Amino acid sequence: MPNAFDFSNSPFDCLDAAEQGIVRDSVDIAYFRQGETLLGPDIEPTHLFIVIKGHVSQYDADELVATYGPDDSFDGRSLVAGRTGSRFVAAEEVLAYALTKAAFSALIAGNATFGALLFSDLGEKLGALAQRHSQRELHALTMSRVDEAFLRPAHIVDGETDIVAVAKILQAYHASSVLVRDGERLGIFTNTGLQRAIADGRPLGSLAVRELATFTLVTIASGAPLFDALALMILHQVHRLVVVEGERIAGLLEQLDVLSFLSNHSYLITVQIVRAPDLATLRVQAEKISRFVSLLHRGGTPVGQMATLVQALNAKLFARAWQLVAPAELVADSCLFVMGSEGRGEQLLKTDQDNGLILRDGLAIGAAEVALACQRFSAALRDFGYPDCPGRIMVSNPAWCRSASEFASQVRHWLLRPEPEGLMALAIFVDARAVAGDASLLAGVRSEVDRLVSTDDALLGRFAAAIDSFPDASGGWWNRLLLIGEHGPRTLDLKKCGIFPIVHGVRSLALRDHVQETATAARLGALVTLGRLPAELATDLVDSLHFLMGLKLKAGLSELDLERPVSGGVQTDRLGSLERDLLKDSLAVVKRFKALVRHQFHLGEA
Repeated sequence: MPNAFDFSNSPFDCLDAAEQGIVRDSVDIAYFRQGETLLGPDIEPTHLFIVIKGHVSQYDADELVATYGPDDSFDGRSLVAGRTGSRFVAAEEVLAYALTKAAFSALIAGNATFGALLFSDLGEKLGALAQRHSQRELHALTMSRVDEAFLRPAHIVDGETDIVAVAKILQAYHASSVLVRDGERLGIFTNTGLQRAIADGRPLGSLAVRELATFTLVTIASGAPLFDALALMILHQVHRLVVVEGERIAGLLEQLDVLSFLSNHSYLITVQIVRAPDLATLRVQAEKISRFVSLLHRGGTPVGQMATLVQALNAKLFARAWQLVAPAELVADSCLFVMGSEGRGEQLLKTDQDNGLILRDGLAIGAAEVALACQRFSAALRDFGYPDCPGRIMVSNPAWCRSASEFASQVRHWLLRPEPEGLMALAIFVDARAVAGDASLLAGVRSEVDRLVSTDDALLGRFAAAIDSFPDASGGWWNRLLLIGEHGPRTLDLKKCGIFPIVHGVRSLALRDHVQETATAARLGALVTLGRLPAELATDLVDSLHFLMGLKLKAGLSELDLERPVSGGVQTDRLGSLERDLLKDSLAVVKRFKALVRHQFHLGEA
């Protein structure tokens, strides 16, 4: 048996030393010529194949349904069933490891994770993957830096300052400590010191703070690991550290903030957003959201949970920005809403602005003042890192800043005269979610949509037909996915090939059945409850969507690390064997779902 077998590839990376020994003792190398059949309905399956070189095509009848490249394994299902209904054909010369059926059976009997990763359904594979990542829970702590946590401002007082004056400073800044400068010394006075001062008995107005300050400070550099900060606190039995950048004091890091950062960093960002006094301060918090996403990803947080947190943070960010640029009367008498992936709660990294504003009919504020506020809002988001929408679907465009009655009229136009641009606008609008102001204004316009689509099957069909806006995954996309040619790596657009078909197909079904939720997962849950979709398919769609979102996030974060714009694509040659396997499973779910949508809306029928 060759000693070069690579145990770092899935699913073999979950085997222990004894199980690896089973593989070494039971594997050989097989060679197949181009066009030769490795497995077929008339060939009894006797081995699990692991491709070393070349590619193998899997056909159901005459349809190409999968392609296996280097490090990919097949066909575990055939070994379990004792037969196969597919044909596996060498697309070119193939070298492959051939693992005996006896060894394969021993491995899946003794290692449940191996079996799940090899041939289970998508959900089971993702569950096994999550178990393998369970050790990453402390990763956020070990990888994060002190300056990523919340640093409290350092207020410095002179050592001569009396305790009453210091207490007023603590109250004014909602602080629990101040630094004390006493000649060359620098110390700290905390709420504990205030308690000691009261117990001292001397008049507080004449008691100098230097007498009760502690002049043994524990400092830490702003770029130090957060883990080191917690260790220092434990070592010195202190509740706060002085954070320094060279000779400069950057702020104070309190133990409560370290623990809050680790348990719920989003809460700290939220507090800072809602308290932001100006757009410049808010911009800093917008940058923290992106770093927060990276932190969650490194810590192994599930994509669905990440998306929910990011949606909540972005809603707070947009609402506060609107409050800072718009008059209070305008905020109260309008509804600011977001759309697209932001409205569905499926945006992880910053994308184009997709927002609008519904004004209460009879609004007293003049059009010029409204337009100025909208321009300032769009400019603020641009400064926060959200680029303008290429289609100008944003509040600074008068078409997306209208009175409630004008919006209702526009919706009727989209529905009663369904042209391509109108249907696109409708698709964007039905994902709308209120983030500031009077949400009932948005609900009122949305009710007009529900009223008009109730009996118009032709309209619903035209709306759903957008699921085929991009080339179908059938007839060769497996090759485009895995066959890396001599012209360089292939880039797969995850949105076009998988995310959009899921999102729009579910959106179409939700529109038909008057489902009010905007998130794709929530819409799927409602459709299952209504009996309009099989629960198993809904689960597969959620798993597939989240997996594709995760791949897109991983690729996007890598691009940001290299200071490149986020493209939304993934280079398939950089995927591991498990990721390629899960990607194929996910896109197979997409293909099955598109067929269901076509059937339900009678698409492609004469």
